[in-house]
Amino acid sequence: MRATAELDHDPHFAHLGREPLEPPLTGGELARLAAGRRAPIKSFLMDARRIVGIGNIYASEALFRARVRPDRAVDRIGRTTWERLADAVVAVLEQAIAEGGTTLNDFRDGAGKAGLFQVSLAVYGRDGEPCPRCGARIRRFVQAGRSSFYCLRCQR
Repeated sequence: MRATAELDHDPHFAHLGREPLEPPLTGGELARLAAGRRAPIKSFLMDARRIVGIGNIYASEALFRARVRPDRAVDRIGRTTWERLADAVVAVLEQAIAEGGTTLNDFRDGAGKAGLFQVSLAVYGRDGEPCPRCGARIRRFVQAGRSSFYCLRCQR
């Protein structure tokens, strides 16, 4: 068994990006990781070669909190928005951990308990429902084979 400090050099993990919570991700770091790229921001956030642990649900929720459309190109994001997005990613992940994760189907933690973060979801899985911030309808579209949810009015 390898010590945690050695994981960066293990061939099974060496290709993975950084963990976003220890230390907390910053906007400057996100901007640096995105430099020279043109991918949609949601695809970028979910790319484990850059950052690990941001799946489809958490990316949608962080983008909503940061007021960024999931299809916005990373080369069109400014410094202030990067900072807002980094803060949102950290906040969403910390809240999800505190609430035991997200149980949409049959997920259970090690103790057999369902996660409760799905109760806090603002946009994910809420196509056609009112936005909790402005009341406009939440929209869904397919992006890179995954469902993306956003508020047309709040997220630009």
